[in-house]
Amino acid sequence: MTESIAEVLDAPTRARRRLLGRPPSFLLVASFAVVGIILVCAVAGPLIWPHDPTAQDPLLSVQPPGGGHLLGTDQLGRDILSRLIAGTRTAMIGPLCVAVLAVLVGLTLGMTAGFRGGRVDSLIARTTDILYCMPALLIAIVVVGLVSGAYVVTILVLAFLTFPGDVRIFRSVSMVEARLPYIDAARTLGLSPTRTMIRHVLPNIAPTVVSTFLLEFAGALVGFSALAFLGLGVNAGGVDWGTMLADGQEQLFVNPMMSLAPAILLILVAASVTIIGDWIYDRYSLKGER
Repeated sequence: MTESIAEVLDAPTRARRRLLGRPPSFLLVASFAVVGIILVCAVAGPLIWPHDPTAQDPLLSVQPPGGGHLLGTDQLGRDILSRLIAGTRTAMIGPLCVAVLAVLVGLTLGMTAGFRGGRVDSLIARTTDILYCMPALLIAIVVVGLVSGAYVVTILVLAFLTFPGDVRIFRSVSMVEARLPYIDAARTLGLSPTRTMIRHVLPNIAPTVVSTFLLEFAGALVGFSALAFLGLGVNAGGVDWGTMLADGQEQLFVNPMMSLAPAILLILVAASVTIIGDWIYDRYSLKGER
């Protein structure tokens, strides 16, 4: 009897993790390429940017692409391409911190609510429902504006406004797992709820966790850029794609790349991360397909 229970207990974690029989699409390959390039720029930025991103030259103000400046220059004569590369580090760190915090809090509360049920589930579910209904962007603008746009505060505010959605996602998948036979087997073997959640439930919902993390990263990237576009959430003198987008508005017809380049990068990175997250869920989901 004990042997059969152990087999049931371990069965979900031995489920197949494979592609769904389809070769990688062009969009998927392109998405990995975009993310790879961005990561290289974030890590090795000073080694690859063609000019000092902070160096100013009034004589080269708002120059079109060419003349040693592949994407032209901004109002202060700074090289746009170099500033785009320098901005990748800021663009990655902030959203990464937001996604990590939101997923950690959401996963802890969501698994606890979905697995334990009862009053604990009701309390967590009702609280997160209230938080989820709050106008996130408006609150972020007000709070970040009140604290003079501190970078760390922006991370905390965006994470706080993001985690309620994660709680709902992880609560749902945990409730599904809690009804499966291997959970009953774990209880029969005397495993504690915490050990069952960490050792058995968490690996089985890992595809959902990873895909949610990547989606939150993409959302936080857009959120950070939106706040930076409004002049919030970025340290003074810092290089940020949202700030570059705002700075290029007035020169849109002189050098469109001042605004178009950071806008295109934002769209490409956010879309690429989302596509990769969706692919990870499809490939590694224990159910094989959605």
